[in-house]
Amino acid sequence: MNKIFNIIKKKKVIIVLIAFFFILFIGMWSVVSGGYDKQNKTILFLKEFIPTDVSRKARDIIFIIPNLKEKNKFLNKQVTKYEQGLNGELFNEEIVLSKNNKTSYLLKEFFLPFPRLDISLGWAATTNSLRAHYLALAEDKVIVISGEGKTIYFKKNNIFNKKLNQFKISNNIENILEKNNFKLIGIRDLFIEDNEVYISLIFKNLKGYSINVYKADFDIKKLNFELFFETKAYWSDYTVFTGGRLSNYKDNKVLFSIGYASIDNAAQDSDSLLGKIISINKQTSKHQIISIGHRNPQGLLYIENSNIIVNTEHGPKGGDEINLNFLKDDKIANYGWDIASYGIAYDGTDPYKKSHIKNGFVEPFKNYTPSIGISQIIYLPKNLNSKNEKHFFISSLRAASLYITKMDKEFNKILDEDRLFFENQRIRDMEYDSENNLFFLLFETTPSIGVLKLNN
Repeated sequence: MNKIFNIIKKKKVIIVLIAFFFILFIGMWSVVSGGYDKQNKTILFLKEFIPTDVSRKARDIIFIIPNLKEKNKFLNKQVTKYEQGLNGELFNEEIVLSKNNKTSYLLKEFFLPFPRLDISLGWAATTNSLRAHYLALAEDKVIVISGEGKTIYFKKNNIFNKKLNQFKISNNIENILEKNNFKLIGIRDLFIEDNEVYISLIFKNLKGYSINVYKADFDIKKLNFELFFETKAYWSDYTVFTGGRLSNYKDNKVLFSIGYASIDNAAQDSDSLLGKIISINKQTSKHQIISIGHRNPQGLLYIENSNIIVNTEHGPKGGDEINLNFLKDDKIANYGWDIASYGIAYDGTDPYKKSHIKNGFVEPFKNYTPSIGISQIIYLPKNLNSKNEKHFFISSLRAASLYITKMDKEFNKILDEDRLFFENQRIRDMEYDSENNLFFLLFETTPSIGVLKLNN
């Protein structure tokens, strides 16, 4: 009798445990499938207590079936992308509503022929360094470069068709690598101005890792790059904190951002270019330090009419920033890294000063905590409705979103904030096309070109 009772008792315990794990699974899957926002409320809380390697293993075990379904769906898309080659076929078209103002936008997605980013490998995977792709506008064309240095173009007006009809542009990047005995770590930006094409390129040689800028005359037949600026800044270990953004600037110069490359105190060291934003003369290649105290500047622009440099940069765990440099005098602005940050260290400690201004640094115009994985930023003196307003459009990786920030005339105050969410996307780069009044977005997970236009 006791034996039978014990068997029944064990069965009840097993049933309860199965029910418990089933409910846990459903609840956790709801959180995970909800993406960045739901994870901020629950997953990020759990990450405070659970080591990363343990949480990843648990994730892979608990969500094996949903993950397989998502992977199968994604692989089918990858097969389609591979088979269509350079067609740049339209594969998605939808209406996207902004979160706060409920503004309606039309989104189209076209395939890119480049390798996809694999987020399951983690942000420290060197393979993904070659999966960061960038775009730029040149006359009636869109130029795209892969993290591996492959270049293509398509005509802008092809976005109104069912395919982009992409064409390869040959270049000499492989020759540069071979001649200098460099190992390519990844392209970090593409910038075109005055019929000249600039790229930033991370490489590794016997001295370690470094980043340089190369320049070529714009030619859709072939881009012959030559060394434009050599940073001569080296670091010993692979890191993603490298910056690399390029932008227009005044006085026949270009702007260039360089990350701190995980080197303590380098961003505050005036003898190092790490953690700096510099200007480079187009004719002489001589540089000047414009600002210091940067961690990983991922977005960069110059507002000519207001004489302001704007940059975005990744914080540590939290504390992504938008920074403004009003260039009121020749003083080098200091943005505080690695002394001040609104984020904390990845190990959970908090060694940083919070107030920037109280510690002698420039206060961020805006900071995002938790981090959104901030990337490029675009300034429009008016919004897409042609109202007389000033807006920043800020792209993000981790939050899969485009943030829309309206400011006052003096860039002192945020008047309104809105957001467009793109499920399962990471926006690496973007450009605004004033001729067609739309954005070109580079989604890196597929990867694809997103075309975003106000849905009038």
